Amino acid sequence: MGLLSQPVSNVQLHLLDNLRSKGTLYRRLRPNSIHDRSMHESLQKAVTRVLSPLVRLLLRHGVSHAEFANWAKQSYVIEAGEHFGIDDKSPTVSRIAIVTGINRKEVKRIRELPSEVDTGVSKHNRAVRVVTGWLQDQDFQNSRGRPKVLDYGDPQDSFNQLVKRHGGDVPARAMLDELERVGTVKHAKGKVTLLHKGYVPHESESAMLDLFSTSATDLLTTLEHNLSQSDHRRLQMSVAYDDVTTEGRNAFARLSAEQAMKLLKDLDKSLSRYDRGNNPATKGDGKHRIGLGVYWIEDAIEESNPE
Repeated sequence: MGLLSQPVSNVQLHLLDNLRSKGTLYRRLRPNSIHDRSMHESLQKAVTRVLSPLVRLLLRHGVSHAEFANWAKQSYVIEAGEHFGIDDKSPTVSRIAIVTGINRKEVKRIRELPSEVDTGVSKHNRAVRVVTGWLQDQDFQNSRGRPKVLDYGDPQDSFNQLVKRHGGDVPARAMLDELERVGTVKHAKGKVTLLHKGYVPHESESAMLDLFSTSATDLLTTLEHNLSQSDHRRLQMSVAYDDVTTEGRNAFARLSAEQAMKLLKDLDKSLSRYDRGNNPATKGDGKHRIGLGVYWIEDAIEESNPE
């Protein structure tokens, strides 16, 4: 198996709207035909496979099936409320109940819960910008193009200027505390050293979970979009082989890390020009969160013993 591109088949949720004079009745099509049953079975296999790494994560953190089922129920209500209205109108409690299969009383209870879900995008966005600026802004690089060790303290010191230029209105002390907390920088005797080529919060499990949720949501959102849209599909490509030696694995790990970093740096320079946060003078309409992700693929496969 080599380079993979966008899928050519669609899996769509079909809803039948049966209009009546006294109201509107919605019922979900059941997999009656052979085609419907086959599609339903394919969806079941796909979702079960997607859930496997998520379930491993939940089990490691002691999350029971009952607790996860409750979270899933909340997601059903939220997604139905945001994406399954009619004629761009917000769906009623009754419609959400019919679409999700959750009773109206439970739907109402869930919709009245306080919103406590934080994807971490806003929280870590400025930290990412500061680290990216450190890696790419020539004022904070040495003669070899590598991040300088910066001074912290007075407003005119280099770390303080880095945060002012790339971190918006976040105080330098607060940014330093956050970067130090997650293990991205080392601070000693007024000197701040960048430890990684990017914002990688190794020392903070909560921050890593925030990044996990953001990255997984980004990828799954693109995959779902491509399955439900026949036109205007989003970029979705990967390359993988399933009989690679350990030596080949290690060589490709080095090669892919180097080339991926170069690619992302080049793309960051290009995309940042269109971001109003980096360039307030940028003209244009609309507001979009746009990017490209790169991830490593690896599965251990047991070798069969030839007889």
